Amino acid sequence: MAAAGSAARIDHLVTSGTFSLDGGTWDVDNNVWIVGDDTEAIVIDAAHDADAIERALGGRTLRAVVCTHAHNDHIDAAPALAAATGAPILLHPDDLPLWTRTHPDRLPDGELADGQALSVAGTTLTVLHTPGHAPGAVCLYAPDLSTVFTGDTLFQGGPGATGRSFSHFPTIIESIRERLLTLPPRTVVRTGHGDSTTIGAEAPRLDDWISAGGG
Repeated sequence: MAAAGSAARIDHLVTSGTFSLDGGTWDVDNNVWIVGDDTEAIVIDAAHDADAIERALGGRTLRAVVCTHAHNDHIDAAPALAAATGAPILLHPDDLPLWTRTHPDRLPDGELADGQALSVAGTTLTVLHTPGHAPGAVCLYAPDLSTVFTGDTLFQGGPGATGRSFSHFPTIIESIRERLLTLPPRTVVRTGHGDSTTIGAEAPRLDDWISAGGG
């Protein structure tokens, strides 16, 4: 699918694999987002299948593999994709303890920082540090595309899970309230799993999420 009105477009594929943490393993489907044009792109969350992601790139130059956080289902294909394309892997340093559980012998190539600007195909994506689901969780806001890529911080219908190690419910609520719900209501929320939504659709639900508590 493509976002109109910009030289850059958003391509989407779904890959399948497992998520493992705290001694449990679950089957999951992950959204992989590719932002770019016909020449260059970045990949947001290289999940499960490096070959499928490389095919979706279609020969474009991959500028970076950007990790919204370091749960294994979002990063398991990152080293293979980086090796195949020469692209650097970028991760917020607060998620290194999670990263090394999956890739103990291969560190990321660069760090993401709050407010950092990533540019591809004439479009800028701003890094928003949004801890809570994971300490180094980030979202990527692309105003030219009226889109924010939220990883597992915000989904259609609520925040990401906070019932496992490295997560904290009050922190994710603060991140969503201060960093995401302040974006324009028409901003499309493209998530790490499941369907997209909008900031305008999710903002009225904040009090209900707080009442429900973490999960």
